[in-house]
Amino acid sequence: MESWVPLMNIFMNSLSPETEASLWFQSSFNSSSTNIISPASFLSLLLQPTEALVIDSSSTPSSKQRFIWLQTLPNSVQARVLSFLIYENAKFNKQELSKLARELLFNASEVDFWVRRAAHQLFDVVSDSNFKWVSCLNLDSEEEKFEEKFGSLPAWLNDVATANDPVLPWLPVSADDDMNTRLPDVEDEKKDDEDFMVDVEDEKDLNLETVGTQRQLGHLESDAIDHETKEAALCLKTKILNMESSLKAAELADDIRMLVFKKKKNSLMVLSLIEPWNADDEIVPVFLSRFLEGNEDDFVTTSSILCSVVLPKFLELEKPASRVIVTATIDYCKVHHKSAVYALLIPLILRKNGINNPICDVITRIIKECLHPAHVSSVCQKLLCEENTNGNEYICPPCCQHLVSKSLVWTESLINLFQIILNHDVHLTQDSVNQLVFHVQDSAICFSKSLKFANFLLCFVSKCAPLLGLHKVALSEAVGNTSSFLTKSILSKLASIDS
Repeated sequence: MESWVPLMNIFMNSLSPETEASLWFQSSFNSSSTNIISPASFLSLLLQPTEALVIDSSSTPSSKQRFIWLQTLPNSVQARVLSFLIYENAKFNKQELSKLARELLFNASEVDFWVRRAAHQLFDVVSDSNFKWVSCLNLDSEEEKFEEKFGSLPAWLNDVATANDPVLPWLPVSADDDMNTRLPDVEDEKKDDEDFMVDVEDEKDLNLETVGTQRQLGHLESDAIDHETKEAALCLKTKILNMESSLKAAELADDIRMLVFKKKKNSLMVLSLIEPWNADDEIVPVFLSRFLEGNEDDFVTTSSILCSVVLPKFLELEKPASRVIVTATIDYCKVHHKSAVYALLIPLILRKNGINNPICDVITRIIKECLHPAHVSSVCQKLLCEENTNGNEYICPPCCQHLVSKSLVWTESLINLFQIILNHDVHLTQDSVNQLVFHVQDSAICFSKSLKFANFLLCFVSKCAPLLGLHKVALSEAVGNTSSFLTKSILSKLASIDS
């Protein structure tokens, strides 16, 4: 066990555990004269059965339960170990990796969400999906029942093929999409769309999910909404404004859902006509739950609902949001992480007048309670390194587009938000840190006397010190332009950074 302690330290403390663990494993394996450190022995350690005493707070007596050794580690370390195994799966026995993944997915109880997700990904990676076993079946010589069993599609697959459900549930692409949906700022011929798809095919390293997102996000150009739909939408808008009791909210929400999802491609446009954000805060939980029935896995639908029901309320927030609407929003975002990012967080952070303290409080709760730190790091990278996106990287109702900027507007509240993110143990990428340094230089004079800015600088220098070596001189000059009682402390921290 002692020989694995350095590797466990890497999984617990490293900022890039997969890479460092791989290098350690390679060097240790090459230098070891025995088989103590090897892929097989590492998997054997992880799968080693162990027992733990489970103490029940109820009257039920304590009992011993069996676990594998991996489960005795903290959840975050378990997820990192599984991520490393995914990264280096070619070096390990696939059957043993599959056994480890199955143990966590099917036999273990109370597995952490991120551990289960990593185990599911590992299982997908090592599963053999080449279907070579089909060639062993002599279908021509089998009886008719085997002919039917293996020679035709199962009934459930036929049902899926005829249904108008998403082709890939985790991507915003449905079966009736012609892949020619355009962003409003693209006015080219159909040929441009075809060329775009050819370029995507040629770019082998391009992330497929990013391609799907790029084509669906932003303010999609909708087909014309017919007169009958407009009339029905305006009628529902009037009912929302005149609703005197929350008892009828569920019935009204069902009526809205039926109208909206008749025009599924134009759900955002129809919701914009209905203006559900005008409903009282007490109605928001009903709307968020009832609108979604039957469309829980549709990214475009979940995003349209979120940005139509709560985004306009938060964009105009000048005092603390009501507990009812914040709680309902957080419950929704916990389930729909991607929609929370693109239909709420990004447009809120890009608010044209900059975020204020009440908006910062809402964003902070969503980040802390709904998103994994890795997702937050990705959001920061998108905001800092992909500015001037022309609205293609978020979803927003047409009536709110004038409230959202194309780039960050730096206020004390935004500075405070980045400090909160850093204190939440979010590890920023090098390009995100580079952009933050640029903004610090640009804002140092404007916020020279701001205590929030000084606190952020102290936190930034402390948390991101390994990534600031190249910016030591530039940051020292920027800090020199401030005049708070923390200035000397920040300069002292900077002086200790290796150039």
